[in-house]
Amino acid sequence: MISVMDYGNLISGAFGYTKEALWGKWGRWLVLVILSLIQAFTLFLVPLWSGYIVRVLAGERPAPDVEGWGRLFLDGWKLNIITLIYLIPVILVLAVFGGIAAISAIAARGLDNPDVWASAVAAAATGVVIAAVVWVIISIISMFAIVRFAHTGSFLQVFSFGAIFRHIGRIGWGSWIVAVIILALIGLAYAVVTGLITTIPVVGWIVNLFLGVVYGIFHARYLAAAYESVPAPG
Repeated sequence: MISVMDYGNLISGAFGYTKEALWGKWGRWLVLVILSLIQAFTLFLVPLWSGYIVRVLAGERPAPDVEGWGRLFLDGWKLNIITLIYLIPVILVLAVFGGIAAISAIAARGLDNPDVWASAVAAAATGVVIAAVVWVIISIISMFAIVRFAHTGSFLQVFSFGAIFRHIGRIGWGSWIVAVIILALIGLAYAVVTGLITTIPVVGWIVNLFLGVVYGIFHARYLAAAYESVPAPG
């Protein structure tokens, strides 16, 4: 089980892994930045950067080189599909409440009446809140499932909920949730810092491209280390 004192080791270990992966290896760092740009500009249709992240999630040590382009592409697309599947409940919630809001607005006769719009806005807001709650709950499970996929190499393992829940149970649900919360707080701090850096014309944008690779590897290694904190059930 991950004890309270171990969270610092998770963070420092992930940071050390990231530093070893990139610092002094400028060619690899630049290639990964380019792959992240290609992925962004193609709207994830060429997910080579995600494919590399899958290798980090798989627990490869030291950090893997950028090679095996076909495998990177396939793993990236598998990660795309897994992410989309896990987002389906969130999308459905938004669709249902969005539909209710739209119907309320369309069916209304007095569109100039604030009370008419109030019901539509309330339905839309309710949908957003419920979707956010569903997304948080699903994220706690989906992040673990994705690491399981990376470790096993099996797409179907992301839906092996019995094994996923048993493994989380071995770690401790509370411990895993705290680990996720800590990672979310680190992500929030990263967003604030990069937001400030973005205010620097041109240079800020370039710096953030390189920091994005740093955070991506750190994030993946942190999750992999948490996953590996106890042996996976057979």
